[in-house]
Amino acid sequence: MTWHVALSGTPGSGKSRVAGELRGRPPSIEVGPLADRFGAATAVGRGWIVDLPRLIRGLRSRPTAEPLWVGHLSHLLPVRAAVVLRCHPRRLLARLEGSARPLPRRLREENAAAEALAVISGEAIRPGVRLWEVDTTDRSAREVAREVQRLLEERPACRYGDVDWLSDSWVTEALPGWTRGSTR
Repeated sequence: MTWHVALSGTPGSGKSRVAGELRGRPPSIEVGPLADRFGAATAVGRGWIVDLPRLIRGLRSRPTAEPLWVGHLSHLLPVRAAVVLRCHPRRLLARLEGSARPLPRRLREENAAAEALAVISGEAIRPGVRLWEVDTTDRSAREVAREVQRLLEERPACRYGDVDWLSDSWVTEALPGWTRGSTR
């Protein structure tokens, strides 16, 4: 049985870049194309709308060759482990604003709030799933990929909860505006 692992995190945390640095070791696939393979996705612009329940049913009935599933929904799939990439919300906002596909301000702020509140890590915690958080804030994709590779090879005990953006006053001052929809 393949040990499926999620490489997850908020948009801008570095999932695709890290997966690219892994260079197919292990083989990986983004959630959108994976869902499309099971008839559980619709392409919209440069992204995907994923029918998560349908994808999960498909994955449970038909295994895939790729053990690493990459995307901000991957931790919700039937996996044995999840690597959640974390990035300081200030840096995350800058990455999202400067990306080739910049998100509207409202979505950038929603993602920063989700990161500040560790939403993806919280969703990934469940029985039978080993969880590791990796801070990508001041690290290159290559450096993070080496750590992810080590985690996948060694499968150490769970490690999460050490990344705490709420102890940063900049984050706690910005967070109310992000969650209420006001602009700063």
